[in-house]
Amino acid sequence: MTASAGAVDSVGAEPGAGGRRGIRLRVDPVEPVPDEPTAVVVAGGGRGPLLDALLGASGPAPDLPESAYLVVQPGLRVAAWAYLPGARLPQPYDLAGPRSGGFVRPPRRVELSLPDPLLRHLTLIRAPDMSTLDMAGTRILLDVVRRAGALVHAPAAGGSPTAAERDLLGRLTESGATVFRAGPDDPAAAFDAGPDMVGVGPLRRALVEWAGAEALARASANPPMLPGAYGTVRVAASAHESGWAEWLDRTCVAAAHTVRQRLAIELANVHLRGVQEIVFGVGSAGLPGALDREMHAVSLRAVAECDAAVDRILDDALTQVLSEIPPQGVRRRVALAVRREVAGEGGASDLARVLLVTSTGGVAAITGTGAVTALAAYRDEADRAILPPLGVALSGACYQYWAVPDRADRGHTRTWLQQAVRGVELELLAEVARRFEAVHRSLGGLLSEAVDHGILLA
Repeated sequence: MTASAGAVDSVGAEPGAGGRRGIRLRVDPVEPVPDEPTAVVVAGGGRGPLLDALLGASGPAPDLPESAYLVVQPGLRVAAWAYLPGARLPQPYDLAGPRSGGFVRPPRRVELSLPDPLLRHLTLIRAPDMSTLDMAGTRILLDVVRRAGALVHAPAAGGSPTAAERDLLGRLTESGATVFRAGPDDPAAAFDAGPDMVGVGPLRRALVEWAGAEALARASANPPMLPGAYGTVRVAASAHESGWAEWLDRTCVAAAHTVRQRLAIELANVHLRGVQEIVFGVGSAGLPGALDREMHAVSLRAVAECDAAVDRILDDALTQVLSEIPPQGVRRRVALAVRREVAGEGGASDLARVLLVTSTGGVAAITGTGAVTALAAYRDEADRAILPPLGVALSGACYQYWAVPDRADRGHTRTWLQQAVRGVELELLAEVARRFEAVHRSLGGLLSEAVDHGILLA
């Protein structure tokens, strides 16, 4: 009897035979990890005129709040959508409306679709104003450039790069990102924003050439068929005596403790910087914007710390059970199976969560991948990670609350800040613990099945 494609068969027993229970084989195809789309970030004091020149006949880019990222992508018609923390779906952005788009809080990003030929090769991202490049703002921008791949630095007209810009460019060079320089070689020379801008034609050609080479490199580094993607994978004969289960339990607990400790220290520093902003910087009225950037940066760190720890746990656990470093195809199979198990616990979107700071200094939780997607400065590739996404932001009510002049008392503001940061700490550390517990259960169950049956069932 020949099993039809996609059927579930047994190993070690005839289908339907009595005696030993057959092993259920997972026959779902292994999903290749998608390649990140190529994008170029335009930053610096002259980023607006340069972006307008690059877009050419498509028209000038819209006026956005200073803290918002503008993501320009190809489209059949002109359309703009704003992504606001707290909203599950993107909201239409009125290009002819007020600078804020009519929202109670500024969006973290606005996606603009234009029918421009350059956008068929790459996505353009206009970074926020350099005034937002405090410690948190710089970390956010570095994360965007890391995923985009390149940055064009456009100095302001008649000025030289600021200390923040020079520090940013130095860190980008060290990270390996491609950095383009727009305008004349002399950083103090005037930046011509007219139709005959110096270097715009060569810059467009250079960006297209970079995008083609970068897309090829990313595809080559992530082939759809990896060694070990299919076929039977046997566990080591000594897996029963290796103590992998006890090791996994200890390692997940230790990893959760380490990540929670680092985030607690990070949030303590956020509180200190917030107090400095209240006393010496933006004051009460500017606190929401500064704190929202801090929460965004904390979110990025929390996700990065958790993902890195889970990746190490997965690699080490597989090495113990298989007695060898697993091929990338095997690792991808297991990662996909664990991700599905984690996402399926308590509902597909339970761990995809937004922690939203309210006007009272409390924290409200919103679940769902769409809600987390609205927090990103640039689109996230959620399928790359085993864990569902997580983010922290300020609600629109916070912006409204601190816009009232009567609430500018420093003592009240500092009390609110302390309460808000403490609330985020409690909720965020609890979320981290939940994530490692979910990984422990999912990965532990998968490896237990493999050890019991002698083969990997993912």
